[in-house]
Amino acid sequence: MKKLLKMSKTSKQNYITYAMVLVVALIAGVMDATGNMSSLMSGLLVPVCAYVILAVALNLCVGILGELSIGHAGFMCVGAFVSAFFSKLMASTIPVAWIRFTLALILGVGFSALIGFLIGLPVLRLKGDYLAIVTLAFGEIIKNVAAVLYVGRDSKGLHFSLQDTMSLGLEKDGEVIIKGAQGITGTPNDSNFVIGVILVLVTLIIVNNLVNSRDGRAIMAIRDNLIAAESVGINITKYKLIAFSISAALSGIAGVLYAHNLNTLMSTSKNFGYNMSIMILVYVVLGGIGNIRGSVFAAALLVILPELLRFLNDYRMLIYAVILIVVMLFNWAPSALAFREKVKAKWKKTPDSTKKEVA
Repeated sequence: MKKLLKMSKTSKQNYITYAMVLVVALIAGVMDATGNMSSLMSGLLVPVCAYVILAVALNLCVGILGELSIGHAGFMCVGAFVSAFFSKLMASTIPVAWIRFTLALILGVGFSALIGFLIGLPVLRLKGDYLAIVTLAFGEIIKNVAAVLYVGRDSKGLHFSLQDTMSLGLEKDGEVIIKGAQGITGTPNDSNFVIGVILVLVTLIIVNNLVNSRDGRAIMAIRDNLIAAESVGINITKYKLIAFSISAALSGIAGVLYAHNLNTLMSTSKNFGYNMSIMILVYVVLGGIGNIRGSVFAAALLVILPELLRFLNDYRMLIYAVILIVVMLFNWAPSALAFREKVKAKWKKTPDSTKKEVA
């Protein structure tokens, strides 16, 4: 109890976030186990965890580093395809699901971080809209390469092609693993809601510890004033690459979780394209730029909301859009911000100060 009281305000807030995630996950898990959740909502539990991780990852780049990236769906695509490819390749060699998934997770995260680092080297020299456009372009390149990639295996090993299945030159008993636009079929379903919640908590711990570390303070100093940060000796390139690479790696975690929840993984615009990157950016903005807890609950709410409104048929997306606008106004409109500050000031007023004012 004494340790809890001695904790800093930031640490307390972080633990409150973890506790809230666990409580919501526990309620959802109990509802699912007892049959009080529809099959449609049950099927959304793992994707919700993936989108939450992706929103937190993007908030690290946009909110903490202060750089606008619209290509994080591409890093998710890398993690998804690398891990799904490994799991299908090793399905018979490594029959134990949790070992196979752990190795697939390490590979997916590693490749996503590597691609993030390689893209970050030239891209992070740009600023503002230029950075957003270039990251968007790289995200689309990754998605399109995955959509035209053919990989097969036979007794001679792996075969790669960007044309078609026939050009792989496989033996008669050869197997095509990645089929271009058809993607990967038959990926082992190794992910579940419990794994999803664990990965969400791991992501939150990584991001919160980074933000509250010396490196995190350097990253935020770059965000607040790049010239001032450089003048006190902060290595701008180094810390930008650290934040961007970690953000890409966390997006890879989301990709791995997402891929192992699907029987067929395809590189489409809906899954890994521009629309997905914009949707994740919407989660970050609505949850509050730089607000990690806000990203978690905004992503979870906005993924589930369209399904909760499904009974309204043709009007559900209209209502969804109205809710987005209302939340945006509540979070960012000057009058709404002023009102929230007034309410906060009222609640912070102590009884002693109130008595003094009355006297």
